[in-house]
Amino acid sequence: MSTSYTGGCACGAVRYEAKAAPIFENHCQCRDCQKRSGTGHTSYLTFASRADMKITGKATDWHVAGDSGNENIHSFCPICGTPVYLGFATKPDLIAVHASSLDDPSRFNPTVVTYGVRGLAWDTMDSALQTFERMPPG
Repeated sequence: MSTSYTGGCACGAVRYEAKAAPIFENHCQCRDCQKRSGTGHTSYLTFASRADMKITGKATDWHVAGDSGNENIHSFCPICGTPVYLGFATKPDLIAVHASSLDDPSRFNPTVVTYGVRGLAWDTMDSALQTFERMPPG
């Protein structure tokens, strides 16, 4: 198995490759993630260095204030609309990709649930995962 993490949008116009392992893998239950996903949460793999991630194709960005009040930059394919990755104005080196955008989504290994305070009763998370009311410090 390749050590790279590869993926992209549904139509293939936007692709990425990360050679390093993710530093954080989570399910996020904030209202923004609920609205964008059309369900109770979104799942992410966060990588430490955006500069080390190879991105091909041109994504469209949408800037929005997250539950934290900080600006998040959501990047999606302008052709098929698939959400692909997420950037953070306060931490520009980080980049998070949507777990569902991975070529091999089975590589996603969540360790925490964030914004559990916003969790919906019908969106049950694995009880073995540590749950934070908001985003953990760090």
